[in-house]
Amino acid sequence: MPEDERRTSLRDLHHHMTSLAQPARVFVDPLDGTRAAVEARRWVWPLLILALCVSASGTLFSLRWDVAPDVIRQLQGSGQLMGLSEADLTDKIQTESRKALVGGIAKGVILMPLMALLLACILWVVSWLFDRPASFEQLLSAAVLALLPIALYHLILTLCVAAQHSITMARVMNLVPSNLGAVLQGLSPKMQRVASTVDFFNLWSTGLLGLGFSAATGMSRGRAVLLAVALYAMYAGIFLIGLPAQAGAQ
Repeated sequence: MPEDERRTSLRDLHHHMTSLAQPARVFVDPLDGTRAAVEARRWVWPLLILALCVSASGTLFSLRWDVAPDVIRQLQGSGQLMGLSEADLTDKIQTESRKALVGGIAKGVILMPLMALLLACILWVVSWLFDRPASFEQLLSAAVLALLPIALYHLILTLCVAAQHSITMARVMNLVPSNLGAVLQGLSPKMQRVASTVDFFNLWSTGLLGLGFSAATGMSRGRAVLLAVALYAMYAGIFLIGLPAQAGAQ
């Protein structure tokens, strides 16, 4: 190989390794690591890691899921089990298993990138409201980096599910007890939803989101983190408490 080509290959390899290692610094050095990754606009590798981890956990769950008990319980609750033939019940079980597999893959490949893009758009609106202009690519980097703790959660969940011979829907929800709702016992359904919002990985993501927003806009870190906490509180109040409460009341 000619000397120039070898040097070019080494530079490309170094660039790719830097692109991968720099976002990983947010786990060990969130202050400087997040700032450096946002300023360098590192969002591709973190997004790929996020999609891979979420898809892996969803796919493995669908393969380990003991579908029959959950489907039968759901049909009993809706009153559809009576008069259902064995063949129809088998079809429903197989359909739910296929839906879980497709949904698990789609959550990582489609939903996570869309969530990152939506979060970046929200950050752009917030930066405009506070008159803190920033590059959209930097805001996208901040959004994707903030979701890395969620990728870590799904990686841990994947390993835990892999250790199970079979698993139910209720069991997988508490397999990685990262929120107060999974730790505290005897709570009412309403308090259970409130306690579930105090989640280690979600709060970690919220902190990284504030640090990333600070790096992209120049806002002070303390103010940016408080702003991220306010955004998470609004999200939790609507999607983790309000909407589930309304669905349960119907």
